[in-house]
Amino acid sequence: MAKADYYEVLGVSRDADEQSLKSAYRKLAMKYHPDRNPGDRTAEEKFKEAAEAYSVLSDPQKRASYDRFGHAGVQGAAGPGAGGFDPSAFGDFQDIFGDLFESFFGGRAAGASRNRVRRGEDLRYDLEIDFEDAIRGKQVELAIPRMATCRACEGSGAERIDGLTVCPSCRGRGEVLFSQGFLSVRQTCSTCGGRGQIIRRPCRQCQGQGFVRETRQLKLTIPPGVDTGTNMRLSGEGQASPNGGPPGDLYVVLKVRDHPVFERREQDLHCTLPISVAQAALGAEIEIETFDGIERLRIPEGTQPGTQFRIRGKGVMRVNAPGRGDLYVHIEVRIPQKLTKEQRRLFEQLANTLPAEGGPREKGLFEKVLDLFN
Repeated sequence: MAKADYYEVLGVSRDADEQSLKSAYRKLAMKYHPDRNPGDRTAEEKFKEAAEAYSVLSDPQKRASYDRFGHAGVQGAAGPGAGGFDPSAFGDFQDIFGDLFESFFGGRAAGASRNRVRRGEDLRYDLEIDFEDAIRGKQVELAIPRMATCRACEGSGAERIDGLTVCPSCRGRGEVLFSQGFLSVRQTCSTCGGRGQIIRRPCRQCQGQGFVRETRQLKLTIPPGVDTGTNMRLSGEGQASPNGGPPGDLYVVLKVRDHPVFERREQDLHCTLPISVAQAALGAEIEIETFDGIERLRIPEGTQPGTQFRIRGKGVMRVNAPGRGDLYVHIEVRIPQKLTKEQRRLFEQLANTLPAEGGPREKGLFEKVLDLFN
């Protein structure tokens, strides 16, 4: 019976790179592994077929020979499907089967590191700050609850003197050996979790956990220009590692309270300035209090409601970048709702000197042009 094309077996193109081959083989190995398909001869054959295809295509020399001469170019050198396992390809198979063995058995392939050191978990701390602090920056003190390595046992969970003993299951190796098909697999010892030792006398300080709860006092410098959602990372201030690795990080997530006067839009600030009818008509010079002190704003005579003025460089500083935004002042003309007799008399005199207004206004030239196309 003719063998199937190795590229078709793995489901890849003939120009597939090494990573594509490895990914395709991993999927097939997970799907057809005998432990996932007990008693299924078809799945077992497909598993062997995929292993044979990968053992050839993952080797540059064998692949070149196969591409030129087909199956005849790799007879006797195709791994398990060709009558034996090629030891030179074991490194690649070990890398691929690492995830597979852990999925099936909770173990690892031979040669992998025992009791792999893991980094501690990261922590998140939500911090609410005032608007002014976000604009100017501030140093704050934080009290962060976390789990820290027990100093009494240095994280082992056992008393320092005669607290640990050799694991009887693995005899201190941290792993047990068993055979799976054509491979020998070293599985992490379930008794000691790969440590090679078990606790005989638990640490009195942490009750054998290896961790103690503590509140860490930290100082955090908030730079000017931060905003809601800004993440600040404090390296090494997260949870302790469960097996002697580095601690995780602490992420401080900021939320900025609203301001009664100013509104922020990215790096610009906006505010509304109410003025009287007289100030709008005659003009005025008004003092505005900004985060940098008092600014004088000249209101020209005849200023209309909704007019916007820009004060350059009085906005928000950019974090970790030069420059800052601007301050935009929006004019709101306040119409008095109640007038004194004197104010009414003066307004009536003013009304007699102004041209009469009323009725719909005449369309402008632009609006007349638009009407031609409607």
